[in-house]
Amino acid sequence: MSTSSGVPESWISSFCALLGHEYFAEVSEEFIEDDFNLTGLQTQVAMYKEALEMILDVEPEDDDEEEEEEEDDDDNESGLGEGQERMGGRSGERRHHSRMASDLSVIESSAEMLYGLIHQRFICSRAGIQQMSEKYELGHFGCCPRTNCEQARTLPVGLSDIPGEDTVKLFCPSCLDVYVPPNSRFQTVDGAFFGRTFGSLFLLTFPDYDLTKRGADVLSHSSSRVPDDEPIVNGIFAKNIAPGLGKPRIYEPRIYGFRVSERARSGPRMQWLRDRPADITELDEARLYALQAGDSEDEDDAMNGRAAAVRRRPPGPSRRRRQQRNNETAAAPGNNGSPMALSANGGAESEL
Repeated sequence: MSTSSGVPESWISSFCALLGHEYFAEVSEEFIEDDFNLTGLQTQVAMYKEALEMILDVEPEDDDEEEEEEEDDDDNESGLGEGQERMGGRSGERRHHSRMASDLSVIESSAEMLYGLIHQRFICSRAGIQQMSEKYELGHFGCCPRTNCEQARTLPVGLSDIPGEDTVKLFCPSCLDVYVPPNSRFQTVDGAFFGRTFGSLFLLTFPDYDLTKRGADVLSHSSSRVPDDEPIVNGIFAKNIAPGLGKPRIYEPRIYGFRVSERARSGPRMQWLRDRPADITELDEARLYALQAGDSEDEDDAMNGRAAAVRRRPPGPSRRRRQQRNNETAAAPGNNGSPMALSANGGAESEL
């Protein structure tokens, strides 16, 4: 493939331009050429070396072709007939081309698998997550299908980091739920190519995105950042904590204007998943802990003082305690004032 300028298009650009690969970011060749970023992938991908050469557009070595040429030269020197040479040459070429075609299909599938696993690591790096943020701002990942989220922008995530287990899903930071992509062309993309880390890491890296903005409002070049004067709860802007949840954003089924009872067989189910406190500051765990710790400081100091007082009491010598215990036992009623004698095995024997 080549571009309009005549420069051949790279394998990475052509792969990301395929139908259904709109979620992918273009991994830089510098990231792929760093062996540290590819640690552990050799055992997960078949024909790893050939797949890596295909991704980087490196021409494979011609060792096999040189060996075949040497074999042909040896056959010619052995004095074979022209007809046999032609027959053998044609059959050898057919076998060579068929083998190359089968190997090429395997290498292509291995290259796609290898690029997907590299992509999972790249989008968690500084350059990769920045590239995904640009795609997020442009709405390349679509919006949430839930009505009460008001077209909040979603993020592609995977439910597993192991290839072949599940397809890519869309995570909505407004309702904190995961959805299947609406277009069927995305349902063939492996979810492991995005992984379980990217969605949460993206929200922690860019906490100033206004998640309450509609996708259409963002595309109309309006500001998508949260103002600095907004209150912060646990390091996150309060308005970004599940803005699509809460009492006014939960669908309540009604019949002739009357709400359906929760105890009814067909009543609402699992509404607590959509619940959200009316006062979002109730989730400020750091502030609540500071208040509770401030009230209990005096109690902790008093307990520490009593513990210190107990520790200051030095224990008596073991011999003195043992002698005092023997005296108390000898003076106990029923012993007639007779002392107890210790046996050789450590037991006590009464004197007769």
